[in-house]
Amino acid sequence: MDSRAPAILDHLIALSDATRSRILLLLDRHQLTVSELCTIMQLPQSTASRHLKALVDSGWIAARAEGTSHIYTMTRDDLDPGARRLWLLVREQVGPTAAAAQDQRRLQMALAERRTKSQEFFSSSAGQWDRLRDELFGDRVHLAALAALADGDSVTGDLGCGTGQVSAALAPFVARVIAVDASAAMLQAAKRRLSGFDNVDLRRGELEALPIDDATLDVATLMLVLHHVPEPEKALADVARVLKPGGRAIIGDMLPHDRESYRQQMGHVWLGFSDEHVRRLLTEAGFGRIRIVALPPDTRVKGPALFVATGEKEMQPRKHENTKIHFS
Repeated sequence: MDSRAPAILDHLIALSDATRSRILLLLDRHQLTVSELCTIMQLPQSTASRHLKALVDSGWIAARAEGTSHIYTMTRDDLDPGARRLWLLVREQVGPTAAAAQDQRRLQMALAERRTKSQEFFSSSAGQWDRLRDELFGDRVHLAALAALADGDSVTGDLGCGTGQVSAALAPFVARVIAVDASAAMLQAAKRRLSGFDNVDLRRGELEALPIDDATLDVATLMLVLHHVPEPEKALADVARVLKPGGRAIIGDMLPHDRESYRQQMGHVWLGFSDEHVRRLLTEAGFGRIRIVALPPDTRVKGPALFVATGEKEMQPRKHENTKIHFS
């Protein structure tokens, strides 16, 4: 009598860890190094190597040496039929998760970086100039200059201003900045940062009840703040109130993710926002011409991927379909 456990049980053990399943999703169609996997999944090398060894030992992936690196790939064609059917089911369930979606975004950046290296970008004249410019002026000088696109006569709201970083970027280019935050400590830090500007007005208040008169702002920015708001629909309704007709709201925030620790560590109420959620919030608050763009992930940072959404306050209030009709 054969006392060995069925092979499917070994396969289930190998795939029972969410991190290993995410690794297999990446290696299903791509060959990646340990370094690339660490960057994409934001894992320490020791953790990634431990999971890779378990997958190699169980026959799910194979490694080959290439210079000083090892390239990993999934051994899909060598799996037994039961393992292949199991993988299709796991891929179907794990693929749509927020963590896997974040992995795929970072994967595209890693592949783009690989293509750049293969084209010997840094040996070109353009590459030499980019490197020199970064050394002399920093890699974000172009972003600071883009603030000049703002109308010089505009009144801009930095809502949820924190320590005033956005206000400092906008103040040289607009007529006036009204910066609002609920935290006295944050406003004190913003006051220190913005002491050199005479066109910044710091105010304490909640996003759901902004200390700003109706139709005051030409532009309102909400940068990495909406995920802290329990009722974002109320906040955006008040943003619409303080904007002039035709004024624009600019929201920068996180795409959906699964980092539950953010709730306890940083007081996040929302674990990111989907396109559909943001579009619904803006539409119900009275905004039109809505545009939502996912930002390219920065492989040097550890946070979730971001998006920017813009909407324009409608010139006329919308007529609701559920208007009450009174009968005599």
